[in-house]
Amino acid sequence: MAKLRHVAMQVPDLEKAAAFYEKCFELKRVVKAETEIGNAIMLSDGVMNLTLLHFPKGTTGGVNGPDWAGLHHLGFVVDDYDETKKLIEKEGGKFFFKLPWLPGVDAESKFKDPNGVVFDVSEHDWRQARD
Repeated sequence: MAKLRHVAMQVPDLEKAAAFYEKCFELKRVVKAETEIGNAIMLSDGVMNLTLLHFPKGTTGGVNGPDWAGLHHLGFVVDDYDETKKLIEKEGGKFFFKLPWLPGVDAESKFKDPNGVVFDVSEHDWRQARD
């Protein structure tokens, strides 16, 4: 069975966005990552994560430029990655790419649904869900 793991939003200012969600919804900061592919702050309510992403000029992975804000992708944790991948592809989804291992990045396999919406799949849950 799959479970929603996180929602990722691209934002123009990571710290400003993180402060908003921390203050308004009491989300807790889990980790901050600054990498050559982009930057992220992961927030959590203890079950779900809200991942805030920013892609400065020169980085890859952003949507509509570094000043754009909106839904970037969804993430799911599944019991069996291989079986889920087969089902995704059978139903018209396509493998997109696998994130490389980088400090602070919880690497996942990215897919696109039949409409082109990006989502990722992982067999492991976020660290704070295990604590």
